[in-house]
Amino acid sequence: MTSETSSGLRAVAVGLSDVGLQREHNEDSFVVLDDHDLFVVADGMGGHRAGDVASKMATETMTEFFRSTATDDVTWPFHFDTNLSEEENRLLTGIRIANRQIFDRSLRSREHHGMGTTVVGAMYSRSKNRMYIGHVGDSRCYRIRNGHIELLTRDHSLINDYVLAMPGLTEEQRNELPKNVITRALGMQDNVVVDIQHDTPDVGDVYCLCSDGLTGMLDDDELLHVIAGSADLNEACRALIANANANGGDDNITVILVRIEDSANA
Repeated sequence: MTSETSSGLRAVAVGLSDVGLQREHNEDSFVVLDDHDLFVVADGMGGHRAGDVASKMATETMTEFFRSTATDDVTWPFHFDTNLSEEENRLLTGIRIANRQIFDRSLRSREHHGMGTTVVGAMYSRSKNRMYIGHVGDSRCYRIRNGHIELLTRDHSLINDYVLAMPGLTEEQRNELPKNVITRALGMQDNVVVDIQHDTPDVGDVYCLCSDGLTGMLDDDELLHVIAGSADLNEACRALIANANANGGDDNITVILVRIEDSANA
């Protein structure tokens, strides 16, 4: 399927979030915006429940941006990047506006000072048959296809930055590095670098967007086993969260599963 033709495909999505077993409240947020084929997971951080404020601001700001720019300029107040498609510009701008709003709130409010959130967003274009993916932090997007799972995003984490800068690090040296330290998040600065990419889906592909509360408890093979072995997306979401909790439930757990279907069979 080429990007120039109408795909005849559609994206069907289900999302679920759980506080886990060790946290008092849920600082994750997610949105499934069916009318814009937009799917977002955010994992907040910050004391005094500021994390849930940041993650909710991310999903709500992106939702409002996509709804209000359905027919308008898709990048204001930022410049249109001619190296990117209109869809990539739109996703990028939504994330950047969310970052600026979280940063501004953090500056204005002592209670919310220093708050931030990771974000991973996916937007499906039916006309181009492209899944556009943007992320900041260590919330992830996987693709499950034909019995295989592939991580499409790269965690913006201290350990990943070290490995990128010093690929010769031994396993022992890697193990000495602090885990779960992210190096990029929304709300940390006025501007944020967003990683943007696209993927060409096939019928039957499932995209998994999730917070690190899931991937910290389940490895990739376990994710694949649960998703491939579930009867439907609802069951798969519930099973993923149940398994993460069974393995300790150390953090909030949020997952969105997006399946690509033939719209003729809808």
